[in-house]
Amino acid sequence: MTDSHFKTISLARRGDERGALVVAEANRECPFPIVRVYWVFGSQPEVRRGYHSHRKTRQMAICVAGACTFLMDDGIRNETIRLASLETGLIIEPGVWHEMFDFTPDCVLLVLADSPYDESDYIRSREQFAKILRQRP
Repeated sequence: MTDSHFKTISLARRGDERGALVVAEANRECPFPIVRVYWVFGSQPEVRRGYHSHRKTRQMAICVAGACTFLMDDGIRNETIRLASLETGLIIEPGVWHEMFDFTPDCVLLVLADSPYDESDYIRSREQFAKILRQRP
């Protein structure tokens, strides 16, 4: 994927006979400063989460266990992306509507964000999101 609104990136696995690790450093593998970290777990396969876009927040999502699927819509592209590897990060820029679904029972979705939680940063209505897209140059 090459569009700048959302893309997957590869995270290198490192290790030796003792085990492995994957690193996501701010401003390196994660292309922004990390201010907030949260994780989603315990979601059932039939549950859909997300249903929002951000005005300013940048995020990187990584399934550190299990898998889930993202619906991504930036007004230009609308596609689904399956995160099923702890070596793949999904970069979500501001202005991308995203929903998560099809969680495996063991899914742990880690999210790195460049800003603290701020409810006013969320666009939670699909209609409002579409209106904002129409106003883009």
